[in-house]
Amino acid sequence: MGAKNGGIAQTAMGESLMLVSAEEGYRIWSAEYDRTPNPLLALESRILRERLEPLAGKAFLDVGTGTGRWMKYAATRGARVFGLDKSGPMLAVAADEKTLSGRLAVADMRRLPFAGGCADIAVCSFALSYVEPADEVMQELARAARCVIVSDLHPATIEAGWTRSFRSDDHVYEIAHFSHALKDLEDAAQAAGLARQWCVEACFGEPEREIFQAAGKPELYGRALGLPAVRIVCWSAHAR
Repeated sequence: MGAKNGGIAQTAMGESLMLVSAEEGYRIWSAEYDRTPNPLLALESRILRERLEPLAGKAFLDVGTGTGRWMKYAATRGARVFGLDKSGPMLAVAADEKTLSGRLAVADMRRLPFAGGCADIAVCSFALSYVEPADEVMQELARAARCVIVSDLHPATIEAGWTRSFRSDDHVYEIAHFSHALKDLEDAAQAAGLARQWCVEACFGEPEREIFQAAGKPELYGRALGLPAVRIVCWSAHAR
């Protein structure tokens, strides 16, 4: 968390953050991404897993899959999984998982390399905020899947001064991103022929306390309580 100052932000500890693009950020972060517990990902997983079921026999498309977190989960639940990301280094980590072999593609989420109607469910997790505007992505998600789920950092956290930052080799990096208002997503979804089914604005709870404490940041947990941290929205193409 920190306040931006041009390309640099100052953390609470007085360290400087280097502002980098998503492509550069995830190139740097890829080798360590899965090694450090992330409270935002933990919160999203806790809320979303039960809402994805049942997955057995379904075609599951992970757009912006990164290291394949949701692909791995869906595969263990019996889904047929496919995923893509613009970051080759992140996908290289995902490819180490045998169950994902041959199911990954380096691609832009605005131009999905899949046929229309290829998936029962498409998930875009913490990735849409790297694209502005969201219209093209929503059109592609609606073209590819009957059910579309988008999760991301809640705009309230951006307003509170949160940054997408990580530490690597004694440096702290902030990844440049956009914040999409719910109305903008709704407009893009409706234009793509999607109808909203549900929306969850999730706050941290006791399950995430351990992660903050393990990172030596219990004070951040206290400050984050009651603040919507993750927004997850589900749309269906049934209205088309």
